[in-house]
Amino acid sequence: MSKPFIALQRIVPHHAISRFAGKFAGSTTPWIKDRLIHRFIASYDVDMSEAARPVEAYESFNDFFTRELKPGARPLADSQTHVLSPADGAVSQIGRITEGRIFQAKGREFTAAQLLGGDAEAAEKFAGGHFATIYLSPKDYHRVHMPAVGDLRSTRYMPGDLFSVNQVTAENVDGLFARNERLACLFDSARGSFASVMVGAMIVAGIETVWGGREAAHSPKMREFGFSPGTHRLKAGAEMGRFFLGSTVVLLFEPGTLEWDSALKAGDSVRMGQAIGRWL
Repeated sequence: MSKPFIALQRIVPHHAISRFAGKFAGSTTPWIKDRLIHRFIASYDVDMSEAARPVEAYESFNDFFTRELKPGARPLADSQTHVLSPADGAVSQIGRITEGRIFQAKGREFTAAQLLGGDAEAAEKFAGGHFATIYLSPKDYHRVHMPAVGDLRSTRYMPGDLFSVNQVTAENVDGLFARNERLACLFDSARGSFASVMVGAMIVAGIETVWGGREAAHSPKMREFGFSPGTHRLKAGAEMGRFFLGSTVVLLFEPGTLEWDSALKAGDSVRMGQAIGRWL
């Protein structure tokens, strides 16, 4: 099953399919958006009891997909002592960055420098550090939050492929998270630098941040922006962005700053705001 699935992904036009899906997802035509929303809820068993708005209140499928939750739906762990999960999802992998390399699946890995679009200086900060890869399934809440308090230093948008990012693809596509379209956000904090990398996937119609709005998806050019200290200082647990149909978040932390929760392993479910590690 996995070989035909991967082979199909290698030959289909990723970006054309994603642009086409994006037009439908953004439609405000009632019969289109209502049908998409209701079918999606039924297909993926989406829990609407925690959504802040009822189904009929969404202007488009994208509006529904990036739905906000009711206040208190995701209580935050103590960020003074713990690292917070940035999203609802499942742990794809979690561990140490060894010799600059990040484990993806058995026999497959990629480097921090590749993930960060060739930014060797930034990657060096994370040498010997810590990483966590969290996959957001279709049914999950798709806003991404801060794992710790941070001062935004730079962002780098990197064009790339749009392979699916589920476990089957992770086990069969080399350097998956470092070859897909993505947005790397680097932050400074009292505990050193950390990165939150939002990785796109098949039919992902866009990535949005709270400071810059919607990224120009499927662009062929890399874009990089720097920010002055204090321009965008975000609290732990604060929203930093959202996915329109996707995907995966990869966190990077400097060495000696934390230890991951030893009970967490690949495949475990996590919720935004949950403690996934402890500060040292």
